Amino acid sequence: MRGPAVLPRVPGRPETRSRRDRFDDLVLTVVAEVEDRWSQHLGLVEYAVEDAPQVPDDWGSGTVPLSSLVRGSGATPTRLVVFRRPIEHRCESRSELEAMVLTVVVEQVAELLGISPEEVDPRVGDDDD
Repeated sequence: MRGPAVLPRVPGRPETRSRRDRFDDLVLTVVAEVEDRWSQHLGLVEYAVEDAPQVPDDWGSGTVPLSSLVRGSGATPTRLVVFRRPIEHRCESRSELEAMVLTVVVEQVAELLGISPEEVDPRVGDDDD
């Protein structure tokens, strides 16, 4: 079968949201929650989502990074990047994906603030496994 499964109401814009769009929305939701609580302590932070990190050929670690935090200086903002594909690869359900994105963002913000992830968002410490 060829062609779109659902015809768009607006030509040129797909009717159904892509996996990438849904992931971006999830990250925006988590970032908004964290920013609401910690914006006065964070300063200028840029948040971004990229598909995957670029790792060098001689990457010695057996794991792929889930995010990147580059501290800003002067007028250059701090940049927190969340990598979509490695996170999606580790999750089997939507709830796992939501928990993983929350954990990744909160851990990076905690690193930036120099506090524990549980202080940034108590939901991160709920894991009793």
